[in-house]
Amino acid sequence: MTDDVSVTVPARPVGAQAATARWRRRGTTQGRGGVARFAVGERDFTVDGRPVRLLSGAMHYFRVHEAQWDHRLAMLRAMGLNCVETYVPWNLHEPRPGEFRDPEALGRFLDAAQAAGLWAIVRPGPYICAEWENGGLPEWLTGPLGRRVRTRDAEYLRAVDAWFGRLLPQVVARQCDGGGPVIVVQAENEYGSYGSDAGYLAWLVERLRALGVRVPLCTSDGPEDHMLSGGSVPGVLATVNFGSGAREAFAALRRHRADGPLMCMEFWCGWFTHWGRGEEPRAAEDAAAALREILECGASVNVYMAHGGTSFGGWAGANRAGTLQDGELRSTVTSYDYQAPVDERGRPTEKFWRFREVLAEYADGPLPPVPEPLPVLAAPVRAVVGEWAPAGEVLAALGGAEVEAAGPATFEELGVDRGLVRYQVTVPGPRGRYPLRVRGLRDRAVVCVDGELRTVVDGEDAVLGEVAGPASVELWVASLGRVNYGPRLAESKGIVGGLLHERQYLHGVRSRGLRLDALEEAGAADRVPFRAVEGAGGGAGVYRGTLTVAGRPGDADLALPGWRHGFAWINGFCLGRYRAEGPQRTLYVPGPVLREGDNTLLLWEWEGAPALVGRGAGAPGLYPCTAGS
Repeated sequence: MTDDVSVTVPARPVGAQAATARWRRRGTTQGRGGVARFAVGERDFTVDGRPVRLLSGAMHYFRVHEAQWDHRLAMLRAMGLNCVETYVPWNLHEPRPGEFRDPEALGRFLDAAQAAGLWAIVRPGPYICAEWENGGLPEWLTGPLGRRVRTRDAEYLRAVDAWFGRLLPQVVARQCDGGGPVIVVQAENEYGSYGSDAGYLAWLVERLRALGVRVPLCTSDGPEDHMLSGGSVPGVLATVNFGSGAREAFAALRRHRADGPLMCMEFWCGWFTHWGRGEEPRAAEDAAAALREILECGASVNVYMAHGGTSFGGWAGANRAGTLQDGELRSTVTSYDYQAPVDERGRPTEKFWRFREVLAEYADGPLPPVPEPLPVLAAPVRAVVGEWAPAGEVLAALGGAEVEAAGPATFEELGVDRGLVRYQVTVPGPRGRYPLRVRGLRDRAVVCVDGELRTVVDGEDAVLGEVAGPASVELWVASLGRVNYGPRLAESKGIVGGLLHERQYLHGVRSRGLRLDALEEAGAADRVPFRAVEGAGGGAGVYRGTLTVAGRPGDADLALPGWRHGFAWINGFCLGRYRAEGPQRTLYVPGPVLREGDNTLLLWEWEGAPALVGRGAGAPGLYPCTAGS
């Protein structure tokens, strides 16, 4: 036996409350009454001894506006799924040590899943990957620990234990033996792709059990021998992740586990996208054929992603290029559409219909009707951007304390997770013109010399141009997202080397950080010294405008023609990062973010606003979501 844990579960998840919306009524399968015994057997998941198949889909509660959870969950039911899976991002819920932000959101999501007639798989990490900043690990932990994370390091384990102690009550109270939807909890995530500390995995399993998790546990890894041997735990269900080749993948799993149900915990039906690079589309027919192959193997499946959503709040991660994931930094776009069957805006795609055809063959009965789409914005709205504050004044108003040291401070040393750091240093003189270099640049830097913009650079070892002394140099370094997968996980951000003039280190570097969420704190906008936008164009800074919505609000896309690189907020809700190089050209605006009448738009532009922004040109605009947007 792989995991002989048995618990009770409703024969079908039953709605926790009466559903009032038409699409929720259609999406809920009423239970047959009573409870049933859920178990992980030698070959199958079983309910009352009857083999059952988990037809699950990934949907991250933190990538979907809470007011839209019900609609998206109903879409999953209508596609033919009986279960939903979600990760839990530690860094979102504990931005500073001991400061917890709404871990109860997970509980509310699980309640919504049950109301939709879905079981639930919870993957609390502590590492999640997920194309999420730092793989979900808090920067305040990875900064001092570095590669000691995801091991038996005592300081790391203490932090994980404290976090799980705060989070897991949301899961424990909703386990299926108590009438809730949770049937499986995953320990760690793809650990075999990273490490080999079997004692760490065993500790995680023990802590999950000690903290009250009674449902079956599982691990998930790629279908390669070193991944399965490094990431599996004796006595815990092992699952595999892949996008095609089910028979080969399950054969690899069977080499390591002779028994236990077969499950693809991540069936990659699409892929993510990086800024400045093209998308990698996957045809609906090809994905549906791969899904069918999984099911023909007698396996359960978790479609990754069933609905991808959006990395709101600037939480999109990054990867390193190369076969060893140790090359150039590639930042992930804000959209997490993932070419999923339910697209970023909640609409069924061709993949949805092809998957529905396949899944219908394995359903207990007729599938629910597809929910009607949510409202979209009635008409385009053009923003009036009338105020701005230069970056230096925003930093003075909202930034952290300045630190002066021999070399530059990292983001972690300054307590900055997402955001930017200004580095200031003096080139002594008199001296001639020599190349100015930055070593260990982890992100993108806007370089100013004596108050004038000189260049924008990125790369680990960048030449900033020739500078004669004396001169005052500023580097505004903006985080492009933290690596979420591979050996560069937990690396520091900012400048980790130094600044050199010719071959001489420049000492006495002054560093000051500004967290992205500083603009979201109560009263923050009142402390920013806004002024009228005048003349042609504008520099880096925060711009404020108004979007006036006539009539009922609905889903929209925010277009930012001519704007280069930064973040956007509407009514205090951070839509995420925009970058001129694409391929993402608009930011998704969930309808619940908007209100009838005036809506406040904030743009934190890092590299300079478009020309004539104060005269109406380059104005951002809201547009109704349309097919293909």
